[in-house]
Amino acid sequence: MGLFSKIKQGLKKTRDSIMGQIDGLLKSFTKIDEELFEELEELLVMGDVGVNTAGHICDELRARVKKEGVKDPALINGMLKDIISEMLSGGQELDMSTAPSVILVIGVNGVGKTTTIGKMAAAFKQQGKKVIMAAADTFRAAAIDQLQIWAERSGADIVRQNEGSDPAAVVFDAISAAKARGADVIICDTAGRLHNKRHLMDELAKINRIIDRELPDCSKEILLVLDATTGQNAVNQAREFKNAVGITGIVLTKLDGTAKGGVVLAIKEGLGIPVKYIGVGEQIDDLQPFDPQDFTEALFAQN
Repeated sequence: MGLFSKIKQGLKKTRDSIMGQIDGLLKSFTKIDEELFEELEELLVMGDVGVNTAGHICDELRARVKKEGVKDPALINGMLKDIISEMLSGGQELDMSTAPSVILVIGVNGVGKTTTIGKMAAAFKQQGKKVIMAAADTFRAAAIDQLQIWAERSGADIVRQNEGSDPAAVVFDAISAAKARGADVIICDTAGRLHNKRHLMDELAKINRIIDRELPDCSKEILLVLDATTGQNAVNQAREFKNAVGITGIVLTKLDGTAKGGVVLAIKEGLGIPVKYIGVGEQIDDLQPFDPQDFTEALFAQN
């Protein structure tokens, strides 16, 4: 299955839910009026796009309809597609301009964080990059063991210590190993806690200080992994983490298992955080770099 086909298949539930209803709505109107915009906005909100983002989309649509003098409701689909593609664009590329680059991966337990790291490592290895994983989620022995399995599957190196070790010490060892081995990228797993934000902030601040001291000019990404099936709860998590630790991008997993793919818009437009990767299946190559145009094409595609 090709790259676009994977994304299209992964978005099937979202497409059937949101776009199917929008298609039905547009076909039920013979003219473009305020009632149409209000019903469209309601459908977008129900599709987990978010209240503010849905309002923004409809305001932009109103402006374009007026400017272009469009009268036929059937033409709204194409305009909507353009607006969504434009909203999602910008900031989706990973910054990996130095060797080594550092990627810190954060997120609550259960969202697919360790699996995401494994799939990212496998993709980088396929590109010919030397990858080191830092098992800095030292609060769960299972997390360290799971990362070890992914290191073996992907062919990446791993730096680990015992359960309960200082996470920043693991990151320090990983940086030392990366320098010695000429690694291209260090991917750091971190503990998945949100309820104790002070502890989380202190821990990540310490890790960041180690990185800034040992690799002062490196490219650094802080990626938050979110489970798309949780809908608006994922948006709330993104807001919490953004306020607590600052993040450079989102990895949205399990899109293939939900009709709530509209959260991509809520996160990018509502919170100003770019989506960097999407997970559209369980296979090792089903974690895809986010492409706004491909995502929008897949969302609006005919089944």
